[in-house]
Amino acid sequence: MKYGIIGTGAIGGYYGARLAHAGHEVHFLLHSDYDYVCQHGLRVHSWMGDFHLSHPHVYKDTHEMPQCDVVLVCLKTNNNSLLTDLLPPLLHSNTLVVLIQNGIGVEADVQQMFPSVSLVAGLAFICSSKTEPGVVNHQHYGSINLGNYSCSDAKLVEQLLAELRGANVEANLVDYETARWRKAVWNMPFNGMTVALQCQTKDLMEQPDSRRLIYEQMLEACRASQALGVKGVDEAFAQKMMKMTDEMVPYSPSMRLDWDYHRPMEIHYLYTRPLQLAREAGCPMPRLEMLEATLRFMEGRYIEH
Repeated sequence: MKYGIIGTGAIGGYYGARLAHAGHEVHFLLHSDYDYVCQHGLRVHSWMGDFHLSHPHVYKDTHEMPQCDVVLVCLKTNNNSLLTDLLPPLLHSNTLVVLIQNGIGVEADVQQMFPSVSLVAGLAFICSSKTEPGVVNHQHYGSINLGNYSCSDAKLVEQLLAELRGANVEANLVDYETARWRKAVWNMPFNGMTVALQCQTKDLMEQPDSRRLIYEQMLEACRASQALGVKGVDEAFAQKMMKMTDEMVPYSPSMRLDWDYHRPMEIHYLYTRPLQLAREAGCPMPRLEMLEATLRFMEGRYIEH
């Protein structure tokens, strides 16, 4: 299949490069490092083995890109309003759009923008960063779960899974709601807490008080998901996420990097939206509500200045 990547950062750069390295036709939308990648290519430093795409298909404008069979949207959700201009040139009648983005409620809002487009949620479990032009640093993990939101062509989703696996990416099909809330169980505590306490994941896990708070926040997300009727997000899963994080290399999640570079943080879909749903279901998440308020205070101060 022919692939388009909107948002060639730590996530889009990694999965797109994996597919291209495996021989698939991949078209990358770039912004600040377009000229650099044109000259030097796209490099992935990976714990699984480094590789380099010397002449990837790169663009500054999606209107110059071809229509694609699969589009991976890897923008920060703060920029989703741009999709009304970015996405249409890449679409044909059967294009599958995969939203590899953080948070709860993303697909519902994008579907309102594009009612006829087939959407799949992409939930990446990966430690990856891009802090210099044309270089993706893949530090640990790398799997992706796909949750079918509105695609009626099951064979298309299966083909995507097969091609990801063939590109050395562990990929699985999971229930959509389960996938989104399982990712939230990890994202809601660690993204915000690394900002609020100015640390990395390992620091939070090694200090007993912060470790206990992280676990309590995970359990809040588990209980909220259950109140919303979501299956498979329980205390056993929270314990699994704790163990996974114990084994993880020291890591700064995407929200911590946004804070470090004074970029807007993805507070709405990571916190505001799920917190609202939890309250409406009669299962508020007070620890995570306090974390949301802290993040909004911190962001407000650096954006104002």
